[in-house]
Amino acid sequence: MSVGGTLQTGSIANMIDLKATTVAPLQSACKIFLQDLEALPEEAFDKSFGPKVRTVADIVYEVNLVNDHIGQGLRGEEQFEWPDEGWIKAPENLRTKEAVVASFKASSEKIIATAEGFSAEDMERTVKTEWGDKTFMERFRFISLHLWYHSGQLNFIQTLLGDDEWHWK
Repeated sequence: MSVGGTLQTGSIANMIDLKATTVAPLQSACKIFLQDLEALPEEAFDKSFGPKVRTVADIVYEVNLVNDHIGQGLRGEEQFEWPDEGWIKAPENLRTKEAVVASFKASSEKIIATAEGFSAEDMERTVKTEWGDKTFMERFRFISLHLWYHSGQLNFIQTLLGDDEWHWK
């Protein structure tokens, strides 16, 4: 920022509340994604629409892995090795609506708690990722964008099953 022609230094966190602008979109994305899941019928969770199409269970399993993997990195924990198997498939015990919804609730609650545990200043800290150094805020923003992307897939599956209603509250 320039005040009277002089460049003022200081962190972005001093100008805006990075914690609030990070946590609120994450909470919103998790809430909408959960509403999408809860609106889907049981049959959708393990239904395949073709040999190359992932099921709802597969999509949510990958979402949870992303949330958990990023969360581990941000908390300074050892990250699990990412499965290198192409499209990730949900294990057999995570293919019912009840199991998928419960696993997403646990994953989203943990990543939200992780975000809430950091200060605005922490959001400017960096962490090494496979794409180089990223701020904590960027990592949480990626999770939000990832959730919205897959929310669109859930909405498309919902329409394939004949439901064209909005389920967001």
